[in-house]
Formats: sequence, C-alpha cells, structure tokens
Amino acid sequence: MPSAMGALVDIGEQQVIDVYARVSPAVVYITSRVIIRDFFWGAIPQEGTGSGFIIDKEGHIVTNNHVVENAETIIVTLSDETTVEAKLVGTDPGNDLAVLKIDVPADKLHPVEWGSSADLRVGQRAIAIGNPFGLDRTLTTGVISSLGRPLDLGEGRRPIYNVIQTDAAINPGNSGGPLLDSKGRVIGVNTAIYSPSGGSVGIGFAIPADTARRVVNAIIEKGYYPHPWLGITGLTVVPELAKELDLPVER
Repeated sequence: MPSAMGALVDIGEQQVIDVYARVSPAVVYITSRVIIRDFFWGAIPQEGTGSGFIIDKEGHIVTNNHVVENAETIIVTLSDETTVEAKLVGTDPGNDLAVLKIDVPADKLHPVEWGSSADLRVGQRAIAIGNPFGLDRTLTTGVISSLGRPLDLGEGRRPIYNVIQTDAAINPGNSGGPLLDSKGRVIGVNTAIYSPSGGSVGIGFAIPADTARRVVNAIIEKGYYPHPWLGITGLTVVPELAKELDLPVER
C-alpha cells in the first residue's frame, strides 16, 4: 500500500523532483564585482548576481556574458556553499555567453548533461533552475511557448536568432542558468525576459543548447568564438591606377 506521501506525488511530479535532485548541484551562484568611478574618480564597488552551470570535471562553467561583463572579480558559490574565485576563459557578447573556470576538487563538480535544441516542440515541458533575486537554486516549470524567436540585445548589437521562448518563470538572477527538458538535459541557457514590470510575466528567452554548445566549445579551445563575416570595402580609383588597369576614370 503506498504511503500517504507517495500517494500525493504523481509520475509527472516525480519526474521533476528527480530532475531537480540530479541537476541542481550543477547550478552555481555567480557574484560579479565591478569597480566604477564617481565624479571625483573615487572607486565605487558594485555587485551583480546571476546563475551558471558546471559542464565538465575540469571546472568549466557556462553563464551569460552580461552576468560577468566588465567584472573585476567573479565569485562562484557551489551547491555545498563552497565559494571560490573564477577565472574568465572567454566571452561571446554576440550570443550573450561566457565561460568561467574554477579550481576545486573534482568530487565537488557535478556536470550537467547537454541535450539538443534541434528537435524541440512547442508545448513540451521546460524546467528552469537558477538564482532569482538571490534565492539560490530555485526551480520553476512551464512549457516551451515558441521557437525561432529573434532576441534584440539593443545598443546597436545584432539580435540573437532562433531563441527559445518559455513561460517557466525567469526573473533577475536566473540569467545564465540552465533550461532543461523533462529528462534533465540542458536545452537552453536562460538569458532574458520580456517584462514591463521587471519581474516574470511568463515570457522568458533561452539561447538554444546547440548554439550554446558550439560557442562554448570554441571559447574553451580558442578563448573566443570566431563569428563569420563578409567584408566589403569601397575603393576610389585614382587616375594612375586606372591607367594601369585600363579602366575608365570619371571626370
């Protein structure tokens, strides 16, 4: 006969419970410290917080670029409350991704399992784990609301294309945390919300896992992600060059 507690937990709930138990130790709390200057050039320290997740036993951590941008110091807190300073391996502002590295014993590292974003479907379960408003390792659930969205980063930067939209609650502090499928595999990196109020209104966005994995692997290997580009340069034809190339010259 099932226990009273067992009777209250259905299969779907147990699946989420299992995902949290397995993946939450991989989620880290990131504190970035930035020094700004006041009118008299005095140093004013400021702190920002966000999320990240461990991807291997070498201590590499994935987060958002905007979580650690311009940071003088980056502090990572693990699930067992171990606190350690992280090294910035590299960033890709174009995809709002960054890779950190920490030096701790391997038994403290609990890497995530990467999934694929290529075969996602609208309506499937989405699970977010992060540190909203400093509340470490908070779990929220929802579904994938849409696929293939463009995400405008503003400030003249190019949009990130093909992002995942989800209604799983994402708030300030969730940035850089994993978006998971029902098996606990990473399908995206939570990066932004649409919110007139600043809090979750059920419209969050995540960088697809396939994009994140490609960028992260390049950063670990090279320290940066090489974006393809097409350069076009104009040339003024001077008379001497035109004569050598037998070209007409406009008068």
